[in-house]
Amino acid sequence: MGIGKNIQRVDARAKVTGQAKYTQDLMTQPMMVAKVVHSTIANGVVTGFDLDEALKVPGVIKIVTCFDVPEIDFCTPGHPWSVEAAHQDVQDRRLLNQRVRYYGDDVAAVIAEDEIAAVKAARLVKVHYEEYPALVDVADAMAEGAVAMHDNVPDNILKHTSFALGDESFDEAVKEKGLILVDQTYDTQRVQHCHIELPVSFAYQDGNGKITVTTSTQIPHIVRRVIGQALGIPWGQVRVIKPYIGGGFGNKQDVLYEPLNAFLSLQVGGRPVKLELTREETFADTRVRHAIRFHMQGAVRPDGTLVARRVEAFSNQGGYASHGHAIVANASNMIKQLYRDEKALESESYTVYTSTVAGGAMRGYGIPQGDFAAECLMDDLATAIHMDPLAFRLKNCMEEGYKDPHNGITFYSYGLKKCIEAGKEAVHWDEKRAAYACQTGSRRRGIGMAIFCYKTGVYPISLETATCRMVLNQDGSIQLMMGATEIGQGADTVFTQMAAEVLGVTEDKVYIVSTQDTDVTPFDTGAYASRQSYVSGKAVKKTAEMMKEKILEYAAWKLKMDQQTLDIRNNMIVTAEGEELLTMEALATEALYSLERSVHITAEATSHCKENTFASGACFAEVEVDMPLGKVNVLKIINVHDSGILMNPKLAEAQVHGGMSMGLGYGLSEELMYDAKGKPLNNNLLDYKLPTAMDTPELNVEFIELQDPTGPFGNKALGEPPAIPVAPAIRNAVLQATGIGFNQLPMEPQRLVAAFKEKGLI
Repeated sequence: MGIGKNIQRVDARAKVTGQAKYTQDLMTQPMMVAKVVHSTIANGVVTGFDLDEALKVPGVIKIVTCFDVPEIDFCTPGHPWSVEAAHQDVQDRRLLNQRVRYYGDDVAAVIAEDEIAAVKAARLVKVHYEEYPALVDVADAMAEGAVAMHDNVPDNILKHTSFALGDESFDEAVKEKGLILVDQTYDTQRVQHCHIELPVSFAYQDGNGKITVTTSTQIPHIVRRVIGQALGIPWGQVRVIKPYIGGGFGNKQDVLYEPLNAFLSLQVGGRPVKLELTREETFADTRVRHAIRFHMQGAVRPDGTLVARRVEAFSNQGGYASHGHAIVANASNMIKQLYRDEKALESESYTVYTSTVAGGAMRGYGIPQGDFAAECLMDDLATAIHMDPLAFRLKNCMEEGYKDPHNGITFYSYGLKKCIEAGKEAVHWDEKRAAYACQTGSRRRGIGMAIFCYKTGVYPISLETATCRMVLNQDGSIQLMMGATEIGQGADTVFTQMAAEVLGVTEDKVYIVSTQDTDVTPFDTGAYASRQSYVSGKAVKKTAEMMKEKILEYAAWKLKMDQQTLDIRNNMIVTAEGEELLTMEALATEALYSLERSVHITAEATSHCKENTFASGACFAEVEVDMPLGKVNVLKIINVHDSGILMNPKLAEAQVHGGMSMGLGYGLSEELMYDAKGKPLNNNLLDYKLPTAMDTPELNVEFIELQDPTGPFGNKALGEPPAIPVAPAIRNAVLQATGIGFNQLPMEPQRLVAAFKEKGLI
């Protein structure tokens, strides 16, 4: 009834009419304003403050410094809490930090009666430092004698992991005669999420001592826990409310300023305090996608057989652990999961503290970086043996039924090769590759591709759990409550469709509550890892099945019939043959108000998900390169996805379009840059080159729908995969057009022109 239909988004009317309430819209009472004082050095120690001038500003109520906060180290990533200390996230920051670890670190905060007073006073706070050399990149931080960013990590290597597969070592495998070897370094850059709604929250304390924080976040239940940990108070003493959210893309899968906001409210007697970041602060002081350097080696036979690979990856973590080593480990795992190495695959991954803003979660969680390196290497290997890169991939990509030897995640449904074939046909691959094989002149065209795979959710690496609650309303409709968060991706609409499908009611009879409130909303770890339609969807299905059973049990009592002969269809209690017996409204009224048997029909169920599967797909890009201008014009681009059965095809298409847009920026223009002293150079939307509608070509998408046996409705991941393969597909198209493989992102004009000049093309 509900699955596979293009129903209108359940939040569409509220959003287009302006009735949807975001965090700012809920600030109806008078509030104080807090502003954070950020460090003006990238590496060092705060030795003292001069607050005299700042305290003279009319309207200033209090200034809190790093010397005034609890000496409690806490972690911020949106991961489920582990009851095992060995699996807990790194606790390495405080509410305000005396030890400065990046330019913009939080060292003090001003509380004032209004925004003007808070901003003015924050500018007048004088901070005294002992300054150390900036460690902007991984090489600086790993160099002998580099200052330790954290005392317990003297070499600045937060974590190092490795794995090896195959019967031989890489060095042994490449001794085979006749192999072609490729040895390259591929660099991916820092980028920011650039969500429309800035990080914003407000906090207050009620009469019972409970601190309430209303915030724009992807992870309300995790925010609640981290606030408790950071302040050293019981978690139940904290309430977090998440209203509608204007985008997050992973930045709000970190606990950003909510603990500090809660603390500041307590410093003024629990009165309401608002804390909102500027766009510049969001760039410089929240989270970014990790810059990762990959040293890749590959060995291939002239017939196209991939024999061995070796990967060395260095992830620039920034000043604080945040999601830490999980990002580069995820990237390295994907490199393992995408292709078959006949003899050997070796991987070494390093996550390194530097004196830059912390890297955190961003759409794809390390896979865009890893896929860029893996797919550049594949084209470079194919070029080295003069083999069509599409045929090379078909020969070496993972086969159906692949099971990861380390975590057991399996390709239960496999559409990767069908995606490649569909994309090949859509872009006329063979004809275009032939047409663009031998070109001259300053404008040249090329066509390229990249493939990807992406797991669904985080099991077995971490806990996957979700709960759903349903209530039968008095009119026979269903109230649906989820801890899973709608962040713009359409989750509430899909949950509504899932509930309607199982219950046998129409979608307009399902009312989902879009606001999460940790005091009343069932538990869910949040919106990340493309997990919600898969993990939280299992909770919806399980709860709906329980709810339907209870409704039919009551209907059987009411109608004096065998429950096994009854069903629900189109909001009616019917027989197995479809005879209409009773409306849901009549049943609900009877259940609530019957003098003989009053029953309040509700259902709540937890799904502890202990399975996972892979989504996969391919991107094809056709480009024209204007070499004197260093400009890449994307003429045609298409993503082809295997994400199982689609819950709502139009929403699925919109998800892919959004991800492709992010991939275009990642590939061609976006980079958060720093100077030698660790100061951000372009932390604003003028100088940071985010692509606009004028820079975006027509985006095309196709789906290969295969039933996945592990998904609640045959579905699997779709939210993050669209952003993964775009950048390497464009890079590989530029490689065919110009003969130059650009190994550093973004492929922006200066970088391209310099390479074309070096090769004598212009």
